[in-house]
Amino acid sequence: QVQLVESGGGSVQAGGSLRLSCAASGSFFSIHVMGWYRQAPGKQRELVAAITSGGSTDYADSVKDRFTISRDNQNTVSLQMNSLKAEDTAVYFCRAETTGANVFWGRGTQVTVSS
Repeated sequence: QVQLVESGGGSVQAGGSLRLSCAASGSFFSIHVMGWYRQAPGKQRELVAAITSGGSTDYADSVKDRFTISRDNQNTVSLQMNSLKAEDTAVYFCRAETTGANVFWGRGTQVTVSS
């Protein structure tokens, strides 16, 4: 089992920045993919960014050139969010997929961007 703990959420003005972090712990061999999803009220949960153990990244079109995902170590992922917009407001969830294709989710952290 993998436990994911998110941190770094908060409230900022449009144009500001936040850095989210997710730390994984528990009983697992290794994590293949870690990423961030977000869900706004009344909206579907959507991929924000993801990174593989090999360093390959994937971003939602809406955040490309503004957000950067990185692996701080094997079990920690960060999301640097710059030039935040009101539409970035959502609960952000960390997601991890192990080499055994098991998926785990964090409980989410609120990001609020005011205009």
